[in-house]
Amino acid sequence: MKWFSVCTVEKIQPERGVAALVDDMQIALIKTYDGALFAVGNKDPFAGAQVMSRGIVGTRGETPTLASPLHKQVYDLRTGECLDVPGVRLPTFPVRCENGIVEVALST
Repeated sequence: MKWFSVCTVEKIQPERGVAALVDDMQIALIKTYDGALFAVGNKDPFAGAQVMSRGIVGTRGETPTLASPLHKQVYDLRTGECLDVPGVRLPTFPVRCENGIVEVALST
């Protein structure tokens, strides 16, 4: 895996997403109110549009979620699994914050 610096952590507002182009792949970076960071694919599996960074951040029980802004399918931010349609998922990526810089890892 290779780590890529994306942005400062301050650029990601709580409960909002930020789209980033990381090594030719569109990623949605999400920060929850508790400060947890998640990185998922930005492409909506149903619509095919690069819009997941504009999704609705929330929870289902204790599960941090992201709902598609187009058709409202809900995804587990930890696993990418669609909670509404079995077998559908968003790709997920390791994410960390080092010295205030958000980094995402991609397989090489």
